[in-house]
Amino acid sequence: MKISAVRTYLKKLPLTKPYTIAYNTFSDVELVFLEITLANGIVGIGSASPAEEVVGETSSQTFLNLQSDFVNNLVGRDIRHFQQIIFEVHQHFAWLPGTQAAVDIALHDAFAKFLGISVVDFYGQKIEALPTSVTIGIMNVADTLEEAHNFEQLGFKVLKVKTGNNLDEDIERIYKLDELYRNTLKIRVDANQGYSLDELKLFLKAIEKLDIELIEQPLLVGKEAELLALSLAERTMLVGDESMKNAQYALAFSQEPRPFGIYNIKLMKCGGILGALEIATIAKNANIELFWGCNDESIVSITAALHVAYSCANTRYIDLDGSFDLAEDLVTGGFSLHNGLMKINHKAGFGFDLI
Repeated sequence: MKISAVRTYLKKLPLTKPYTIAYNTFSDVELVFLEITLANGIVGIGSASPAEEVVGETSSQTFLNLQSDFVNNLVGRDIRHFQQIIFEVHQHFAWLPGTQAAVDIALHDAFAKFLGISVVDFYGQKIEALPTSVTIGIMNVADTLEEAHNFEQLGFKVLKVKTGNNLDEDIERIYKLDELYRNTLKIRVDANQGYSLDELKLFLKAIEKLDIELIEQPLLVGKEAELLALSLAERTMLVGDESMKNAQYALAFSQEPRPFGIYNIKLMKCGGILGALEIATIAKNANIELFWGCNDESIVSITAALHVAYSCANTRYIDLDGSFDLAEDLVTGGFSLHNGLMKINHKAGFGFDLI
């Protein structure tokens, strides 16, 4: 079955409310969408939300790349060769993971719809469902507790708390959350590179008796070797995020002694599903657990991440809340959400529909 048309468009979508992390505050998100149409009328949909500060690619660059002659020349290619096409996209758009991810996701969606099965069924589902964490941005203690209460009322069971601006306030916020929700909610921490090694040591000492599940990317990218000064137990709960861009980094950080005990995979860092599976395979063979994350993203790419996450036996954590705060989206469906538990609907492709 031949590809008959490709179409891309750029959308700036507002968030329901702004949020703050260690290095920025966000109030909207610019997303790129790609449609790949087959000769029989099937449409595969992809989306990208690259984080410029992490991967060096903007949504505007992604949009221009997807309008290039290279992408337009996908017309006439056979969808059954989708993995070869993705390989060529990675070669042509090297180090542009947003562009890679948009094409990868759209091709997967079109190919699985062509087969009449879901993407997760194509790769083999290993995990039925997991609870996603929901994110509390950097805010004062009172607002943090109010946000946690609201999420608990909505049925979520896992909180991810952004830290990294003020160590003393970070510790106070985590203490208060643990005190109130130790028996009802799991708590994760995401420092977004906001600590020095000395600050991290103080933070770890302060929370050592609390029930904290993990800590994402505490130090700046390039400072990973400093983490080797920590104990093995401390490093085991650390998640490599901004440091974990693709399979090359995954392989390097798998060598002993390891700075991270958990790998964060984002489709927008590694260029889509095939790039994610490369990281997952390295991690599996090194006995490293997987944590699947996201940026502010459409249901399109969130669902794609969920499908590949559930196809990997070493997936332990998901943080796929990136579409929850969008004031609007271009698709519906994809997954169901009940008390924070995310399940795939098993319709053909990724199971979402254009609005």
